[in-house]
Amino acid sequence: MLLTVACCRFASSTASSTGPLRVCVIGSGPAGFYTAHQLVKRIDDVHVDILDKFPVPFGLVRFGVAPDHPEIKNCINQFTVLARKEQCRFIGNVGLGQDVGLAQLRPHYHAVVLAYGAEEDKELGIPGEDTPGVYSARSFVGWYNGLPEHRQLDPDLSGEVGVVIGHGNVALDVARMLLTPVSRLKTTDMCTHAIEALARSRVKQVRLVGRRGPLQVAFTIKELREMTKLPHCSTLIDPSYFHSIKSLLSELPRPRRRITELMLSVAENRGDKRPAGGKEWGLSFLRSPVEIVSSPTTGRLDSLRLEINKLQGTWDSAKVVPTGEFEDMECDLAIRSIGYKTVRVGRDVPCDPVTGIVPNVAGRVLDRNKSYIRGLYCSGWVKTGPVGVILTTMNKAYETAEVIQEDFRSGTLPEPERGDILEKLNNELGVDTVSFSDWENIDRHEVREGEKKGKPREKIVDLTQMMDIVHKSR
Repeated sequence: MLLTVACCRFASSTASSTGPLRVCVIGSGPAGFYTAHQLVKRIDDVHVDILDKFPVPFGLVRFGVAPDHPEIKNCINQFTVLARKEQCRFIGNVGLGQDVGLAQLRPHYHAVVLAYGAEEDKELGIPGEDTPGVYSARSFVGWYNGLPEHRQLDPDLSGEVGVVIGHGNVALDVARMLLTPVSRLKTTDMCTHAIEALARSRVKQVRLVGRRGPLQVAFTIKELREMTKLPHCSTLIDPSYFHSIKSLLSELPRPRRRITELMLSVAENRGDKRPAGGKEWGLSFLRSPVEIVSSPTTGRLDSLRLEINKLQGTWDSAKVVPTGEFEDMECDLAIRSIGYKTVRVGRDVPCDPVTGIVPNVAGRVLDRNKSYIRGLYCSGWVKTGPVGVILTTMNKAYETAEVIQEDFRSGTLPEPERGDILEKLNNELGVDTVSFSDWENIDRHEVREGEKKGKPREKIVDLTQMMDIVHKSR
C-alpha cells in the first residue's frame, strides 16, 4: 500500500526544550505504524518508540490477513523502511499491563498512543457456545496464521459440514481456507501445521449464516467474487431471498448494488441445486443462532438452532425482528465470526466495558468525566472498534497523528522526564526486549525455512523459539 498523502512539516523550533517530541505507540500493527509514519512525516524533531507484546512486529498484517492475499501485506515494506529510520524504534516482547504499566510509560514521553487492537472475540451469548466443535474466528485465523496463543487449537475437521456465523470478510476468509485446494495453500505463508490439518480435512460444505438480509452483508465484492471462483466448489444461494428486493436495486448506492447483483446472479444461475460431487458453500440469511445443540452420545456439536427473522425499515436502517419460528441446521463444525472487541490491559487504561473502545474524540482519550487526558491518544480498533479495512485504519491513524501534532504545536503536551524507557525496561523491570534488528534475524530464519518448502516463509509460532533465535544472533 503506497502512502501518498502529502503532509506538512513543522520546524524543529517547535520541539520541547528538553529535546525532540517523544511519542510511544503501543502496538505495531497497521494502526501503530501508520500513526508513527505520519508523526515522522509531519514533525522534523520527533522520536517514536513502537512497543509490541510479541517479539515480531506488524500485528494484524502478520496474524490476521489471509495467507492467499499477500498483496495486502505489501504495507510491511513501508513499515520496515520506517522502523529503520533514526526517528523510530521498535521495542518488542513488551506487554502493556504485563511487563509495564501505562503509568510507568507516560513519564518518559510527551504522548502515548494506544494502538494494540481488539484482542478478544465477541460472543453469541447463547446456550452451548462452549460445545466441542465450536470455535471463534479469531482463534481459527490465529491458528492458521501463526498467532502463538492459538498454535495448539487443533480444530476438529473430521466432519463434512461446517457453519460460519457471520457475513463479514473474516467469515469469507475462514470459509475460503476450509474449501481452497491444499495445493494452493502450500505456496502461501500459512503455517505448516494448518496446511497438514487442512489436507486431512473432510469438510465439503460450508454455510455462512447471518441474521440480516442480502442488502446488509458486510463483506466486500472482491471477497465474494473470489469465493464464487473457488475451483471444484459450487456457490449455493436461494433465489427466494431476492424476490422482495429486486425492485430496489436501482435505488441502491453503486457499491451495494454491485454486490447485490452479483449475489442475485449467482442465485438465479445456480439456485439451490446441489452438485453431484466436489465442495460447496452458500449464504443463509435472516437467521439468528439461539442455541448450539450437542450430541447426547458424544457431547460434540450436532446442530445449530436458528430463529428465523424478518426485517423492518429501509435497507440501510433495517431492524431485525424475530418471528418466533425456528429451524435446525445440522453441522460438524461451527465458527463464530461476529466481530472482535478491545480488552482492558490495566486499571489505568480507559476502556468502555460495553463497546470495548477506548473513549476518545478524534483520537484524544477521555477520562470518566469526558475530559481529555493530556498526552494520551488512541489509534486503530481501540479507537473505532473493529471496523473497515487497512485503508480505513490508515486514515484514522492519520487523524490521530494530526491531533498529536496540533497539541504539540500548541504546547499542551506534558513535559516528559529525562531517561530512556529502554533502560528502565531492561534494567529495572527485567524485560528481555527485542529490537527491529533482532526481528530481522527472526525474519531471515523464517524466510530460509520457507524456501525449503517452496513458501514465502515458515512462521515461527513458539515464543521461546523466537527468543532463542534472537539470543543466538546477538
